[in-house]
Amino acid sequence: MIRALLIALLLSALALPALAAKDPRVVYTKRSLYRNIIVSDEGDRLCMAFRLRTGQVNSLQSCMLKADHDTLVFDYSKSVMVGLLSTPLPKRILVLGLGGGSIPRVYAKLYPKATIDVVEIDPAVVQVAAEWFDFKASANVKVHVKDGRQFVKQAGVFKQSWDLIVLDAFNGDYIPEHMMTREFLEECKAILTPNGTLVANTFSSSRLYASESATYAAVFGRFINLKHDDGNRIIIGRNGAPPALAQLKAMVPSVQPRLAPFGVDYAEVLKSVRSAPDWDPKARILTDEWNPANVMKGQ
Repeated sequence: MIRALLIALLLSALALPALAAKDPRVVYTKRSLYRNIIVSDEGDRLCMAFRLRTGQVNSLQSCMLKADHDTLVFDYSKSVMVGLLSTPLPKRILVLGLGGGSIPRVYAKLYPKATIDVVEIDPAVVQVAAEWFDFKASANVKVHVKDGRQFVKQAGVFKQSWDLIVLDAFNGDYIPEHMMTREFLEECKAILTPNGTLVANTFSSSRLYASESATYAAVFGRFINLKHDDGNRIIIGRNGAPPALAQLKAMVPSVQPRLAPFGVDYAEVLKSVRSAPDWDPKARILTDEWNPANVMKGQ
């Protein structure tokens, strides 16, 4: 009897680490064809993260304050709004990549009469964004469950165009390689209206940095480069020369009041602009034939 009790206690002790390792903050999980989606309660906010099937560390995608769904939490999402200084009154907006839906939600409130198209390859992400992160499709906000590049190609065929395009598509660890090449960026530029703006969320430090920068420069020429200490950077290109930093700063007083309710302080955000190129201008350009997979393999 005593021996059985000791064995039971031992088994219970062995089970404790497994229970402790289970994150009590996780409130919902969802598996899809592409990833595992995790929703966690972080106290004052809810966050969405992706975990790839390879078992990598979770990749944080989006967070929303429980008390204020409109305030943008991440610095990168606030920097995305600098694109509105380049194209201040967009009538048609295209966002590739949904996450928790914070960026299209802000656009919808800023421009209630604008047409906003959101492209997301994973229907599970759309479901989680709607159920947990207050994202709502509407007559003006349309969700297209499709690969982003496929959508852009088809838009070009049908001669569609947008005033503002936001590239915010991540597969968990990086941007899908077919959405980083010169050919893809040329396809995006072709569906921008005259003086339309493209905003891309990417990384400020990676083995791809120089080639990625050279690729954007090859397609858009000079671009606005915002770099953050948290590892993100925002690239802003234009169908036409983008505003210089002095011009951006001059526009702040007229637009800041509209963005303040969303937690955007343009004066603070613009401190992240890097005026001079900080990459090797001779870096090899990413193409459909020579893409990030080649870079990561050292070829």
